[in-house]
Amino acid sequence: MSEAVLSPTATEGPAPVRLRVWDLPLRLFHWGLVLLVAAAVVTAKIGGDWMVWHGRAGIAIIGLLAFRLVWGFAGSTAARFRSFFPTPGRVRAYVTGRWQGIGHNPLGALSVLVLLGLLLAQALTGLFTNDDIAYAGPFSERVDEALASALGGWHHRLSNVLLGFIGLHLVAILAHWAFKRDNLIRPMLTGWKQAPTAFDLRRASAWALAAALALAGAAIYGASGGAF
Repeated sequence: MSEAVLSPTATEGPAPVRLRVWDLPLRLFHWGLVLLVAAAVVTAKIGGDWMVWHGRAGIAIIGLLAFRLVWGFAGSTAARFRSFFPTPGRVRAYVTGRWQGIGHNPLGALSVLVLLGLLLAQALTGLFTNDDIAYAGPFSERVDEALASALGGWHHRLSNVLLGFIGLHLVAILAHWAFKRDNLIRPMLTGWKQAPTAFDLRRASAWALAAALALAGAAIYGASGGAF
């Protein structure tokens, strides 16, 4: 899971530099999202009474995505959207071997943004889904039956697309390790990464964290209809 914003400082040197790239809130978001998506997939496959937990996992995912939205604007340097947004210039620089950065590379950033968008669409459609058997989303009674059925269909179809992109994401991580000897998992666990040069990485403020947590809580409360 950057560019001019992450420009090298004047302390360049031949020795690798150990940098704290991913802050703790972002790492908790990432692994929380992994666990919740896994829980949502497993409970959907089991079905029955487990669909209640499937719905709860989806609502919690909405909360995490709300947190990431704030963190993408007010978080630490590498977490901000502007530091890694895959503009055509950045993608071209990466493909031609001229890109320099410490966070998500442009193609990885594109994958991250697609995954976040798919997760949001999947979670939102689930709020209105009603299968008339084991699960009814918290907002399913606020739309007519035809619309609930259509959104349920999209929820099912998007799940297959989402699983496909998750698979591609995992393949890309393995490819980086196998061919570039670049372990992308360790930095997301520890926060630290080796870089060829120093980068100007700034931490987020406590106010930014409070705002992100507040929006996450509000999103969970709203998505659950006040019953989560």
